[in-house]
Amino acid sequence: MVQTKAVIAIVNVVASATIEQKLDLVDITKKFPHVEYHPEQFPGAVFRLQEPKTATLLFGSGNMVCTGAKSEEMAIQAVNTVVRKLRKGRIKIKKEPKVTIQNIVSSINLGGKVNLEQAARTLPRSMYEPEQFPGLIHRMLDPKTVILIFASGKLVCVGAKLEKEIHRSVNQIHSLLEEKNLMVYENPVLKI
Repeated sequence: MVQTKAVIAIVNVVASATIEQKLDLVDITKKFPHVEYHPEQFPGAVFRLQEPKTATLLFGSGNMVCTGAKSEEMAIQAVNTVVRKLRKGRIKIKKEPKVTIQNIVSSINLGGKVNLEQAARTLPRSMYEPEQFPGLIHRMLDPKTVILIFASGKLVCVGAKLEKEIHRSVNQIHSLLEEKNLMVYENPVLKI
């Protein structure tokens, strides 16, 4: 039985999208002066939105990558907003974008400290080299995510493609840490 409830915050959703046609990035920057495009440094143009606050990379191939969204819905909304704005600016786009969530990054607080030395010896598929990185790296198989575990009881979960995968991953690792007595609480809760 888990003693505390994990607090989960989604901090970034990365989505890829395609409109299955070429984009003229020079034409886009002429019609949208706020779009950043420096082809000598990077082959994509950056289209930033204030609402939802995101950045979408546009490529000449018609592919896009949206970052900065705080939910799956927000990422999809951002891509659709960019396409709508491009159309309004007389950029011909025939098809609706096909959006795929690539990665959801979240930060988690378990409400207690974690004994990382012991966890490194106990948890399978884990790596802990404190001289290199202060957290333990745990690779979860189902769902396929990577969880960075810090002594403070804070975690970072990456690799999920659905928000529910984050919740499953966090619940599994939290239960496992409890089960193996790897959690330390400041004010221990009495088990009845």
